[in-house]
Formats: sequence, C-alpha cells, structure tokens
Amino acid sequence: MGEPRQIKGGGFLIESIAPREILTPEDFTKEQQLIAKAATEFVLGEVLPVADDIENKKEGLVPSLLKKAGELGFLSGDIPEEYGGQDLDKVSVILMMENLSRGGGSFMAAYGVHTGPGTLPIVFFGSQDQKRRYLPKMATGEFIAAYALTEPEAGSDAVNAKTTATLSPDGKYYILNGQKQFITNAGIADTFVTYAKVDGDKFTSFIVERTFKGVSVDEEENKMGLKGSSTRSVIFEDVKVPAENLLGEIGKGHIVALNVLNMARFSLGAGCLGGAKMALQEAVTYAKKRVQFGRPIAEFGLIKQKIGEMAIRTFIMESMIYRTGGLTDLILRPIDRHAADVGMHMAKGIEEYAIEDSINKIFCSEMAGYIIDEAVQIHGGYGYIHEYPVERGYRDLRISRVVEGTNEINRLLIMDMLVKRAMKNRLPMLDAAQKVANELPNLRPKVQVDDEKLSMQKEMVEMARKIALLVTGAAVQKYMMQLPEEQEILGLLSDMAIEVFAMESGLLRALKSMAKSTDEKAQIQMVMVKVYVNEAFERLESYARQALAAIAEGDALKQQLSALEKITRFGPVNTVALRREVAQYTIKRGRYPW
Repeated sequence: MGEPRQIKGGGFLIESIAPREILTPEDFTKEQQLIAKAATEFVLGEVLPVADDIENKKEGLVPSLLKKAGELGFLSGDIPEEYGGQDLDKVSVILMMENLSRGGGSFMAAYGVHTGPGTLPIVFFGSQDQKRRYLPKMATGEFIAAYALTEPEAGSDAVNAKTTATLSPDGKYYILNGQKQFITNAGIADTFVTYAKVDGDKFTSFIVERTFKGVSVDEEENKMGLKGSSTRSVIFEDVKVPAENLLGEIGKGHIVALNVLNMARFSLGAGCLGGAKMALQEAVTYAKKRVQFGRPIAEFGLIKQKIGEMAIRTFIMESMIYRTGGLTDLILRPIDRHAADVGMHMAKGIEEYAIEDSINKIFCSEMAGYIIDEAVQIHGGYGYIHEYPVERGYRDLRISRVVEGTNEINRLLIMDMLVKRAMKNRLPMLDAAQKVANELPNLRPKVQVDDEKLSMQKEMVEMARKIALLVTGAAVQKYMMQLPEEQEILGLLSDMAIEVFAMESGLLRALKSMAKSTDEKAQIQMVMVKVYVNEAFERLESYARQALAAIAEGDALKQQLSALEKITRFGPVNTVALRREVAQYTIKRGRYPW
C-alpha cells in the first residue's frame, strides 16, 4: 500500500482523498488492540466497582485510582521514555482515553486533566531540568497534575488574565498573585501549570507546586455533573515561584496554552466517543430487558430508530477521531525524539490539525450529548433515577460542550484558522472556491441514483465540499476583513465544514472496509454511511441556504439559490429501512457493533 502522503490540515475542504490514505479502527495493530483491552479491563476491575464511592467523593479514592493507572502505564503514554514514559503514538494514547472513559465522567475528568493539559505543557515546552523534576512523578501518579488557566473574568478570553507575576529583586523568584477558577483536580493536585502576566502584560506560563507558600484552594464547587471530580478555585497570594519554573518563554504563554488545547480538544473527542459507546450499550441492554405490551421495547420501531441512529452517529465519531489520530501520527513520526527541542516540533506538528481537533471536539461532544439523551429516553422514567448509569452519564457529558473552549468559540476558531491559512496561501482554499464558482453554471451531480457501491454518497460528499467552498468564498468576498464580526454566518460555515469532514470520514472508512471484504460488517458500515450522508447532506444544504440568504439579496440571491438547487438534486434513499437494519445488527450484539 505504501506510506500515506501527508495531507494538509483543513485539506479535506479542497481535495478528495482515497480510502487507503486514512487510518480506521480496522487498521489497529495488535499492540494497539492490547492497549484498548488493558484499559477496558482496568475500568471493569478497578473503576466501575467503586463508581458510587467516586461520585460521593470518598477521600483519597481518585488519587489511588490514578496511582494504579500509573502503575499500569496509563498515565505515561505521552511522556518520553527517558523521563519514565512510553512515548506512544497518538492513536494508542486516544485508545486509552476512549476505553478508560467508560469508567465515568468523574474519573475521566481527573485522568484527562492529569495526562493532558496538566502534563503536556511540560512535555512540549519544559526545560530538561523541568522534565527531569516533574515528568517521572507524573508518569507514576506520585504527582497529580492540574491546569489552572480560567479566571473569574477570563474564560474563553484567556489572555485577559488578571493574575500577575513580578520578578524578585534578586531575580530568583516570580511573585504570583491572583485567582484561578473551575480548576479540575485542584483539591488533589501536587502541581499546577498556570498562567500570569509578567510586568503587567506578558502572558506567561509557570509550574507551581502545591507546597509553595501562598498557594491555597477554595471549597469544592457543587456541580451538575462530574460530582466525584475535584473542582475548586486556586488562590495565589505572594507565591514565590522559582525562576527556573517559568515554562517556555516570557510573553509566550499563549503558545503553550493554544498548543495544549489543540491536543486536549482531540482527546476530549475520544472521551466523548467512549461515553457514547457506554450510553448505547446501556440503552440496548435496557431495551432488550424492558417488556411492555407483551414484548421487549427493543422490538418497537421507534426504539429501533433511536438505537440505529445512536449507532450510526457513534460510527461517524469513531471514524473522525481515528482518521485524525492517523494524520497526527504521520506528521509526528519523522521528528527526532532525542532532539533538545523535540517538544516544540511535536507541538508544531499537532498544530497542523488544529482545525480537525476543533471539529472533533464540537462533533463528538454534541453527538455524545444526543446519544446519552436518547439513552435516557429509552429508559423512560428509570432514566431519571440516580441508580441508573444513564442518569449520571447525562449530567456528566453536558460539560463536554463547554470545556476546552466552548463549542461556539471552536466554531469561530475553525473559520478563523481556515481563512488565515488561506490568506497566507498555506491552504489554497480561496483558489479552490473560485474554481468552484467558475464551474457552477455547468455543475451537476454525475450520479443521482443509489447503489451498493456508495456511488451516490461519494458524489454527495464531493458536492458538499464544493458547496462549502462556494459559500465560504462568497462570505469572504463580501465581508473581507469584517467577516469575524459576522459570527452567525461563521457558525453556519463551520457547521458545513464539520459535516464535510464527518460525511467523508464515514464514507472513506466504509469504502476501505468494502474493498477488503464483503462480510456483514462491511455491509452494515455501507448502510450506516448511506443514512448519515443522505441526512447530513440535507442539513448542509440548509446551512448553505441560510448563509446565502444572509450574504446576498435580490437577483444575486435568486441566482445562487437556483444553482444550489441544481447541484443538490439527488434521488431519495429509504433511510427508515436502512436505520432499522443497523438497529437490528446492534441489538443482536447488545452494544456498539465494533
């Protein structure tokens, strides 16, 4: 098959790629499968049996579970080997994240912050001295990490931080003063990666230990969900932070924060995927046992519709996550792991797919929210009762649309990054948009009838890409430098980009499976793609209409809508029957099928 070519971040909007060029779960190595199995066994053996104790904040329980996870290597996937880590590929790391997330939101909040934003800033930007002092202890769980960025007046606008850092007269310390808010792991953390302004304006990152004099934490927040995780404010009062604990460079704290957030968004998507799979399994198990009107409710059409759709959306999430993981590994593979500045190169590589990371964060958090909501609905009144796992899952998953940048902020970021890359010619998106505009008078779907080769779905994805480019180009042309002020339009453009990536990810995975086999698994994947692509295409068409109506008016609008109608003319697909087929396959297996 050969080495896949390196695809530019955001490139899915301007070019088609072949199924062989993406990684899918069907490509996992034996080692990766063993990692997933080990993570699942840890959850089943150590975490789920004490789920209620975690929820009730039993003293010392979460730290002890993290230490057990450390003993088994689950804390050290991203840490270099010379500092006690495993330096695993990103697909293996997110496989751990996905499968450990089955242990529930509270454990995963602690785990995710420790291994992600609590540790990665030191991995990427720490000096060799900082790495030697902290990473081995973080790898084992001896030190539990937290990430202290948010402040009462600085949430998504993180650089508006009020915390200050003043260099001592002898140059040995920075004196930190300020307050951080909503800090996960605050009550159990030994270290905080935090941010403060040096000389009043230079946003800078620091490593602060809990034992430093002047560090204190407020009372636990009483949260809607994640009740078993620690969330407190952290207060810095004349804290003397040794100068050698300055992380990265003075005034470059935003580089640390933004690069770490890219990876955190990606990891969050994997966590949401694991939560969605658990919700689906709980829903199917309940539907098969719950008897009404003389038969299990799993036999009723409207319940099958729900289960089928839950499985389809989970399949699309999974396809997107591991496609992105494969791309990330491909760009990181050539980096010299022994270079002094290896972390900076790793961060730069990860930044290439910042657009896809935001897409995964939005899509997976919203799809997981949909799936857990449907799981509660299938449970009926029991879904509202605390003893049932879906009740806890419903509360826990809600935060995923807020953390690591709200979904609204991430929608703005997607288009901001795309347009900036286009303006710098890093991504020739505007040229591609102009090419579509030139083709428009003669542009028509080549395939309009459904078949068993996904021919029509391939054409729909291609047309979806062209529509997204066309509308984005029209918006840029009209608003130019004022486009960032048109947030409603940016949201629609981002939703179009998200759907293109989602549709294509599922399509490429199914085509890859179909090329290898004609078994039932490939057949069901084909069916899933038919349902998702056909319904997503309708959503994308609606987004395009709304955006064009905001961009143009009069004869120009009529002309654009007429052209849109011609390139969206596809034959209908019986999604009711297809979704039922997916549901029956899922119900038979009692869980997400793969």
